[in-house]
Formats: sequence, structure tokens, C-alpha cells
Amino acid sequence: MILTFSILLILASVLLIVLVLMHKGRGGGLSDMFGGGVSSSLGGSSVAERNLDRITVGTAVVWAVCVVALGLLFKFN
Repeated sequence: MILTFSILLILASVLLIVLVLMHKGRGGGLSDMFGGGVSSSLGGSSVAERNLDRITVGTAVVWAVCVVALGLLFKFN
């Protein structure tokens, strides 16, 4: 069980780093390279940017659950 959460934590950590780097910053970001630079004329965020936000939040939740689970497993082990 500890091995499973450890592997999942490593994968989530790497994916979280990549996803954060893909976000658009003040002067553009890596998301422009993947079609994130096309935004609507109303000034809102694009669909790609919103989906990137959702994936990032989901990955962060998985990361946090893994950290808490590993903490509990190591405490009671």
C-alpha cells in the first residue's frame, strides 16, 4: 500500500510541475505553445486554460490525498 501511494505521489508531483509550467503567466507561458493563447474576445479565459486549471486542481487534490495517506500509513505502521 505504501509503495502504491509513493508511486502515485511521484507521478502526481511530476505532472503537477508540468501543469503549473503550462499555465499562462503575465507575459504568456508554455500554454501558448499548446493552443492556450487563443482566448475569447470577451476577455475571459479560454476553454483550454479553464481545462488546464481543472486538471491542475485535480492533480493537486490527488497529490494532497497521497501525502495524507502516506503520513497516516507511516504513523500507524
